[in-house]
Amino acid sequence: MGIRIPRLYAIIDPAQVGGSTLPAVSQTLLSAGVKLIQYRDKSASSRELYENSRQILQRVRHAQGVFLVNDRADIARVVDADGVHVGQEDLPMDLARRVIGQGKWLGCSTHTISQVMAADQSTADYIAFGPIFPTQSKAGPDPLVGLEGLGEARKATTKPLVAIGGITRQNVRSVIEAGADGVAVIHDLLQAPDLAARVQEFLQVLGDL
Repeated sequence: MGIRIPRLYAIIDPAQVGGSTLPAVSQTLLSAGVKLIQYRDKSASSRELYENSRQILQRVRHAQGVFLVNDRADIARVVDADGVHVGQEDLPMDLARRVIGQGKWLGCSTHTISQVMAADQSTADYIAFGPIFPTQSKAGPDPLVGLEGLGEARKATTKPLVAIGGITRQNVRSVIEAGADGVAVIHDLLQAPDLAARVQEFLQVLGDL
């Protein structure tokens, strides 16, 4: 399945949203122009993941966007999300594909060129690679790969490539120029005093590339 990754890939993590509710954050992102949202929650129960996913999905559907669930292929299938994003320690990609079925998006996190090459040969629809820069949104992050590593990852796959890790309005241009099709952003979006304005700032830079 050929997919087109939006330039701005927003990840919602409750640990980063402060006092706002997840539905409210997702609605603000969508209203400001975000077309793809991934919901990531490392501490929620299965019931909480289900309820939150269902509420976010309703808003994403209304905005005609794409909604992905992090890690949990079972939750993605139950709520009929658009797909799932798995990491190196989650379900293997072939099993995640069996759970969500054909026609759904399957993304994979990678941190080395060998992992990129393996994902390139899998049923993954797109590949995330990073961390590009130091990140504040993940405990115990993997070693930095940098822009040079991103360039090598671009050479290792023809699949859509999403850069992640410490991406800000100030460095996003260099990330796209290094070969990324899209950028996954958490901290620099969710910690903004004006979330909608921050989305517009990102989209303005990305729209010029």
